[in-house]
Amino acid sequence: MPAPNMWRAVLLAIVIVISLLWTPGLPAQTSTTTCNLEDGRQVYIRYNPVTTKEKIANGKPWSPGGAPMTLFTEAQLTLGSSTIPIGAYTVYPIPAKDHWTLAVNRNVTPGAAYDEKQDIARTVMETDQVPQSNDALEVAFAHVGARCTLRIYIGKTASFADFTAK
Repeated sequence: MPAPNMWRAVLLAIVIVISLLWTPGLPAQTSTTTCNLEDGRQVYIRYNPVTTKEKIANGKPWSPGGAPMTLFTEAQLTLGSSTIPIGAYTVYPIPAKDHWTLAVNRNVTPGAAYDEKQDIARTVMETDQVPQSNDALEVAFAHVGARCTLRIYIGKTASFADFTAK
């Protein structure tokens, strides 16, 4: 099996195990956004779709629907000045009034509490207010070259962070 296919199989196995172990009682429906790189590798994030009715506390790591977002990557990435190896990670947006921060955490244990010491990458997100309110959480990737820009929209807030493939 060629190396790229082997990594794809390993990543798929990780996704399946995490999906089977995911905390019971949380919303069964999840959404996924994908960034397809030119060489066929993928980066994707799985998250629980929520509405603006869910409270989002400034300065606190946010887990939409009670579970953190999950990042799966088949490519080594950089976020800010940090390197993210191939694998699975939890992702925590941390809202603030004027900007959001994005933390990528190595702890993917279902139901585990956020522990900042487990962060492998953290960056300030470009954040702005948009004129049209978005009542539901929308997470999407915009892809340009080796860069996958994560976009998070909720209410009138739009936040962006660049993941760059190595």
